[in-house]
Amino acid sequence: MSSPVTAFESSSRLSPYLTWGNISIKQVYQASVQCAKELKAERVSNGWLGSLSSFQSRLRWHCHFIQKLEDEPGLEFYNANPGFDGLREDEFNKDFFEAWKHGQTGYSLIDACMRCLKETGWLNFRMRAMVTSFASYHLWLHWRETGLYLGKLWIDDEPGIHWSQMQMQSGVTGIDTVRIYSPEKQVLDQDPKGIFIRQWVPELANVPDQYLAQPHTMPPMMQGMLGVDIGKDYPAPIVDSKKAYQLAKRRMFEAKGGVRVRREAQKVLEKHGSRGRRRE
Repeated sequence: MSSPVTAFESSSRLSPYLTWGNISIKQVYQASVQCAKELKAERVSNGWLGSLSSFQSRLRWHCHFIQKLEDEPGLEFYNANPGFDGLREDEFNKDFFEAWKHGQTGYSLIDACMRCLKETGWLNFRMRAMVTSFASYHLWLHWRETGLYLGKLWIDDEPGIHWSQMQMQSGVTGIDTVRIYSPEKQVLDQDPKGIFIRQWVPELANVPDQYLAQPHTMPPMMQGMLGVDIGKDYPAPIVDSKKAYQLAKRRMFEAKGGVRVRREAQKVLEKHGSRGRRRE
C-alpha cells in the first residue's frame, strides 16, 4: 500500500471491479477466507496469512466508510466538524491548484503521482493520502475543490470512501491524527531510486538519485551538464516545504484546541467512530 514502485503489481487492484459492481465484497471476502484456510492446512508461513488478514480488514473499512456517507450525506459538502468552518475557505490559491492538478509543483513525487493519476486513473493508498495532504496543508487548499478534481479521475471512485478520506487527510474531522506528509521524505522512503518518478516526470530522468527529492538544490553547473534547468525545464518548488509545514501545523493545532472543535469532535466520534469487531 505504500510504494508506488511496487503497488501496481502487489496490490489486489480489485477496487475498480468493486466500484462498478463486477464483483461483490461478499465474493472477495469469502475467497480470501477460503484462501486462508488452504494456507493454514498447508502450514504455509511466508507472510501470506498476515497479508490476507490485513486485506480483510480493508474490506471492512470499505463498508464502514460507505456507511458513513449513507448516515451523513453532507460529508461531501461540509466539514464533518463544523468547528473547522472558515479555516481554508477564504484562502484558495488558484495558481497552486492548477500547478498541483497538472503535476507542476516542483516536488517530484507529488508531480509524478498527479501525472500518473491523470493517465491511469489509479494510485496506491499512501500516494493518495500524500497528494491530498500536500494540497490541504502545504498549499492550504480546501478539500472540497481538490476532492471534486480527484473524484473525476479515480477509476475506482467510491464517494463514501473518497469524501471521508478527503476530510481525514485534511484534518477537519477533529478525531483523526493530523498527518502532514513530507514530500521529500516520501521520495527517500518510497522511491529512492526514482523508478516511479523518472517514469512520470521524464524531465528528471538524468537527475542523480541524491537530488531527486529536491531537484532545485542541484548546482547550476550540474543542471547545465544534465540538461535540466530548474525553473525552466522543470518548476522550482511553488512553496517552501518546511515553512509551509510549520504554518499548517500551527494553524491546525490552534484550531484543534478550540472549544467548539473539541465539543463537535465528540459528536463526530459518537456518530462515525469505529466500534471495533464484536465478539460472538
